[in-house]
Amino acid sequence: MIELVIFAALAAVVLFQLYTVLGRKVGRQPEDAEAEAAGRVSPKPAAQPVEPGPAVAPVSGGDSIRARDPSFNEAEFLSGAAQAYQMLVKAYATSDRVVLKDLTSPSVYQTFDKAIAKREAEGVVETIDFPHPPRADLESAEMVGDIARVKVRFLAEYRSRSKGPEGEAVDDRRTAEVWTFERKVDSRDPNWALARVDAAQA
Repeated sequence: MIELVIFAALAAVVLFQLYTVLGRKVGRQPEDAEAEAAGRVSPKPAAQPVEPGPAVAPVSGGDSIRARDPSFNEAEFLSGAAQAYQMLVKAYATSDRVVLKDLTSPSVYQTFDKAIAKREAEGVVETIDFPHPPRADLESAEMVGDIARVKVRFLAEYRSRSKGPEGEAVDDRRTAEVWTFERKVDSRDPNWALARVDAAQA
């Protein structure tokens, strides 16, 4: 079972921890009508809100996360994120709800599920192919309370093949998005979850 998302120690055991990486271009968050449901809506994490308590101002930078989680490494995280991105984009395209549920927060999964249901009702099936890995750049890393939050900017190119009542279509696309990953540092679960997707400028 694919466990979720990009976790800090991913580089060490890339294969074993790749299932913990995260990243479907939710990104592919369909650029069409489904784009709104998938990510442009910028779903916020429902199950892992910043815990109330002493007002803690966000502290930017990987060092703030390393202070709570010494295993955090930006380069390894980005490597895992790029692989996770492709996994999630393909899972969304093929309606693989199991993978999506494992790699996303509950609120993000709900938006994906609704968009997939709409596509299924229309009788459309789709596959995605990446000619090369997406580019992943660190936008920010911060601690907010006990929540580690990392934003990654993805630039990707992929080919979408769809088939439906109106026939078949092939579409080459370029996308730019910022994905937000979150994890509670005091949790025994080392995995990160996709908590939000925003459009970005290419």
